[in-house]
Amino acid sequence: MSETVEQLSARHLALAETHRKHGATFAERDGRMLPAAYGDASAEYEAVRGGDGAGLVDLSARGRIEVSGSEAVQFLNGLITNDVKTLGAGAWMLAAFPNVQGRLLAHARVARPGEEVSFLIDTEPATHEKVFQTLQRFTLAGDFRVKDVTGETAQLSLQGARAGAIIESALGGAFAPETARQQQSAANVPWRETGQQVVVLHATHTGEDGHDLVCASDAAADLWEALTNAGARPVGFDAFEVLRVEAGEPRHGVDVTDSNVVLEAGRDDAVSYTKGCYIGQEIIARIHWRGHVAKRLAGLVLEDERAPGAEAKVRTMDGKEIGRITSHVFSPRLARRIALATLKYDYLQPDTQVSVVAGEAELAARVAELPFVRGSWYSGASDANASGVTAGETTT
Repeated sequence: MSETVEQLSARHLALAETHRKHGATFAERDGRMLPAAYGDASAEYEAVRGGDGAGLVDLSARGRIEVSGSEAVQFLNGLITNDVKTLGAGAWMLAAFPNVQGRLLAHARVARPGEEVSFLIDTEPATHEKVFQTLQRFTLAGDFRVKDVTGETAQLSLQGARAGAIIESALGGAFAPETARQQQSAANVPWRETGQQVVVLHATHTGEDGHDLVCASDAAADLWEALTNAGARPVGFDAFEVLRVEAGEPRHGVDVTDSNVVLEAGRDDAVSYTKGCYIGQEIIARIHWRGHVAKRLAGLVLEDERAPGAEAKVRTMDGKEIGRITSHVFSPRLARRIALATLKYDYLQPDTQVSVVAGEAELAARVAELPFVRGSWYSGASDANASGVTAGETTT
């Protein structure tokens, strides 16, 4: 017998009842029933992108895995593309899990919450089980312990210019608002008598400044209410999908799969070329040192509001097929339909004119640099990772 929306959401979301209380409508995504919207997806989008607010997203469906043990660094470094040895206490990094052919099994974020040799790995719902199984098969080889903590934790994300201020208001002095990017702040939440710990990671999913908050699942409802009472607006996945594509963030199973070489996803900061050997390293390094991949994820701005459809082909103006659409949305900020697409390397130059084949129609488009929208995450010249782009500036 098929499960109802309520049964599915309750099984997968600690916050299912809280979402219903805030007026959420649910839709299936990655095999789970998740909040699609809270009544006004446009207002939810604006809460994040508008420059004077922040949106609150439930990312608890993502996978969270703890890795520990005296040999954790050694084993992790043999499995992922980035260098765990360089990861200090209270920091996180992007990484990819490749297979022996250098193809992408999963993207992940690896955080080191404290001084001890223990890591929290955060990955997409579609790759959660694959990452867990990849890690678990090495537990008998040494002091390398793996625990799936997805069911006992929740993950919220506050995205937007006021994200830090809202968290500071909700958590009081327990949160350090000056936390640097790709760093974290462990906080004892003052509104819980038990002193419940929340790990706050300074991270973006939208191109806007933001923070992810990981807490015990039984504290998630209280944390959600504290953040909304401090001014956060709940955001469903309809608006979040638009924000994701505008930010050029690839989604596994949609924009990239395990048929892609790691470097085709465009996440260069997830790969270290100096750390030494890991699974798939030789192939990835060879591609890097020869200069470029054969194809890569890129942006397209369409000159037509019609939706191109999934898997629409991309062609040159003289009819040569050069790629395909992977995701597309209408961007309120650009007032254009935009898309993520895998394109052959020779056609990645911004403003290259192309044609998108949508059924019987051919839609004019041009290649755009990612991200499409450079929000408040990119502003701030004092930050080592800042691009110098003004908050809210767009790539058009």
